[in-house]
Amino acid sequence: MKEDTLVVHEIYASVQGESTFAGLPCTFVRLTGCNLRCAWCDTAQAFYGGKRIRRGEVLERALALGTPLVELTGGEPLLQPGSFPLLAELCDAGRTVLVETSGEADVSRVDPRVHKIMDLKAPGSGESHRNRWSNLDHLTPRDEIKFVLADRADYDWMRETIRERRLDARGVTLLASCVWGKLSPKELVQWVLDDGLRVRVQVQLHKVIWGADAQGV
Repeated sequence: MKEDTLVVHEIYASVQGESTFAGLPCTFVRLTGCNLRCAWCDTAQAFYGGKRIRRGEVLERALALGTPLVELTGGEPLLQPGSFPLLAELCDAGRTVLVETSGEADVSRVDPRVHKIMDLKAPGSGESHRNRWSNLDHLTPRDEIKFVLADRADYDWMRETIRERRLDARGVTLLASCVWGKLSPKELVQWVLDDGLRVRVQVQLHKVIWGADAQGV
């Protein structure tokens, strides 16, 4: 796949639903395709289809929506070679740029100005064996690690991973999310308080606003 085109599922403006940027107006560029199949995936519609678009047009359409914040997401956006120059071009245009990535894809080529929101897959996803641990060496204090948790076993895995990998000493923001409809945020908050865990508990704001099944918002 060439760097001058991207297969795009959708481009739209909304508010950021997760991360420390939650609630801010944001343009989303959602690319097609993912090499993981998490049990709880809520964007399976982006696995296939989409439209191949020249990278320059993708940039133009993203900038035209006028939000200071732009996120490249998927699917898994870093599977497409064109995503790396696009991220740099969005930064060059003065935008604050996020990329949401699975933790399996190599993040070493991402422009250092970009805020990487990187998942570490817990056992409940069915994909925890795919975590690329070497990615941790390419994270900086501007980046964030997200854990999506389905149950107490996932929480215990997160807690031990933070301890064993000394994630709270890396300067990155640690995010803990519940699988929608599987784990109660109240339970998660209590576990975090009981353990004194240094994580930011978050909910998927876009689902709170528009509902769990809404797309393109």
